[in-house]
Amino acid sequence: MNILQVSSEVFPYSKTGGLADMTVSLAKAQVETGHHVTIATPLYKGIREKFENLEPSGIELSIIIGPKQKTAKIWQLKLKKTLTILFVDQPDFFERNSIYGQEDDAERFIFFSKAVAQLASLSEFSFEIVHAHDWPSALTIPLLSICQRKYKKVFTVHNAAYQGRFSRDKFELTGLPKAFFNWEQMEFYNDINLLKGGIIFADLVTTVSPQYAKELISTEYGCGLEGVFKAKGNNMVGVLNGVDYSEWNTVSNPYLAAPYSADSLNNKAVNKSALQSELGLRQQSEIPLFGNISRFAEQKGIDILIGALEQLLETGAVFQFAGLGSGDSSLEHAMKQLSERHPDQIAVRIGYDTRLAHIIEAGTDFFVMPSRFEPCGLNQLYSLRYGAIPIVRATGGLENSIIDFRQDEEIATGIKFVDPSPRELSQVLDLALTLYSDKSRLDKIRDNGMRADFSWNRTIAEYDRLYKSIDH
Repeated sequence: MNILQVSSEVFPYSKTGGLADMTVSLAKAQVETGHHVTIATPLYKGIREKFENLEPSGIELSIIIGPKQKTAKIWQLKLKKTLTILFVDQPDFFERNSIYGQEDDAERFIFFSKAVAQLASLSEFSFEIVHAHDWPSALTIPLLSICQRKYKKVFTVHNAAYQGRFSRDKFELTGLPKAFFNWEQMEFYNDINLLKGGIIFADLVTTVSPQYAKELISTEYGCGLEGVFKAKGNNMVGVLNGVDYSEWNTVSNPYLAAPYSADSLNNKAVNKSALQSELGLRQQSEIPLFGNISRFAEQKGIDILIGALEQLLETGAVFQFAGLGSGDSSLEHAMKQLSERHPDQIAVRIGYDTRLAHIIEAGTDFFVMPSRFEPCGLNQLYSLRYGAIPIVRATGGLENSIIDFRQDEEIATGIKFVDPSPRELSQVLDLALTLYSDKSRLDKIRDNGMRADFSWNRTIAEYDRLYKSIDH
């Protein structure tokens, strides 16, 4: 199949979260199974300088955006014979210091989607499937629905909390017929909602875990679009993301102090010592070490984590914690304060650092994800392979991917909790400390996790089946 993947983030060219990892991993895995894949993404500031093998494609598109006409130059990067990345270049929109959060985000991503829709319709591309991801590329789907040429249109919702909702005057920028601005299509409480448009006009909607697909039809998780999700019926399916084990592995990894695996675990301790050293924590292998890598946001339960760590510290528990992340300034401040008050036990780095992310996964004994909601989650899957036992809230992909040791110790891979509160999280952290002192049980759960297979093979087989099921 000839597939066009459309995403506002593609690792390593741009990244704010798991979307960037998922789209490139999905594309690579699809190519491995014989598909021809093209990825379309914006050319953000610094990409051309950092990746010098980008070439001009010779394609220039003229895009009308309101009263203005702007040019989209297309740059290309051929990673393989059957894998190409096309970068949409428009400096006025994408030469910015951050990917999102600009005043003109509506114009920027409407422009991007219009450019992609034009690209898709060029005769030199014979795309059969257009697969768009999340609100920044959602408009591609309704735009292609009014094309003469027919595509199989797939739309993946990674996080329904981010919808691309803008004032109604932005609708005219889309170039869609005025009749599309109604409550059954693009209108949402008198605003335009790009995510809703992607869902409505897609032949098939996927989400990134089976549990999240169930949660989206509830008022608690649907973020006002639960009726829209429900109306898709059998045309909405949850497919758990996979892991790119060429990137996330413990055997041939340049970031790690020493290689290790499920069959040879000794060097896990070397990586723990390296992490403790890097973060200025006491280098003692017998101290249990918790980790977290996250956006600092309410969704991720960072406030729950801070509260639970404080409760644990009050009891005089012996443990260490290594954190990495950024986001909400008040949560960043609270995390920094906690580490300043307890420098011997808590170490936090603000920002994102790929190298340190790998070191934390390899050096920690337990990886904590207290998310209020988590459509899929990737860090718990990385943690399994790295031998950092996941402690997760039972929601979304965390529910689907982790087996609690109190449920069945023979096949257990982690620890789950249900109530998103500091009290319940501190109780399971305390449970983890008890488990840590029982080496044979700890080793069994760690071994189960390290041998679990969350590679893309299973995911790709499911996507192939779903693509073929679209009746055109």
